[in-house]
Amino acid sequence: MLKVEKLNQYYGGSHILRDLSFEIPAGKVTALLGRNGVGKTTLLRTLMGLIPAKNGEIIFDDRKITHVKPYERARAGIGYVPQGREIFPRLTVAENLEMGLATRPRGARVPERIFGMFPVLGQMLGRRGGDLSGGQQQQLAIGRALAMGPRLLILDEPTEGIQPSIIKDIERAIGALAATGEMAILLVEQYYDFARSLADQYIVMERGEILKKGAGADMERDGVKALLAV
Repeated sequence: MLKVEKLNQYYGGSHILRDLSFEIPAGKVTALLGRNGVGKTTLLRTLMGLIPAKNGEIIFDDRKITHVKPYERARAGIGYVPQGREIFPRLTVAENLEMGLATRPRGARVPERIFGMFPVLGQMLGRRGGDLSGGQQQQLAIGRALAMGPRLLILDEPTEGIQPSIIKDIERAIGALAATGEMAILLVEQYYDFARSLADQYIVMERGEILKKGAGADMERDGVKALLAV
């Protein structure tokens, strides 16, 4: 579904991403792990076109999108839930979800399954996004991305700052999406147990490079948790 070839990125004179090459298979969950500052969020922002790639290739569904605009990537079927959620605080829950329909045909409606995954959103449709708790905002951000019907869903640290009960809700929702096989999921995480429970394959980054990768079922045997220790 997504293929990255020798991707490089710089901030000033700092080489942030170093010849990254990997593939995200269709219908599977790929967990991207690494400590703070290794380049995970920079990679996602580059994949979405928010930061132009210095060199290398990004290929989505056999189409080169390395220099394609962010809105065109969304239109092609890439949904993005950024770190920090970035919901619209003054818009209602319903209006935030409807923003996810921007790439859909006129008259499209928010899919009912979003309310099945996150019932609280259906109960708070008229409430402003900024009045929700952090965990509810995270569910709203995921729901907004799902409203567009993505073929690739990118999640940047969905458990960050979230209470344990809502982490479980998010884990169940991602697991249910993965079980359908209808979309590829790229999950960026530091929470090892959360990533291990969902990953079909894993990638560990260190200093802008891929340190290790393998099957999700082998994460414990491969010592991935120790690689994330400070």
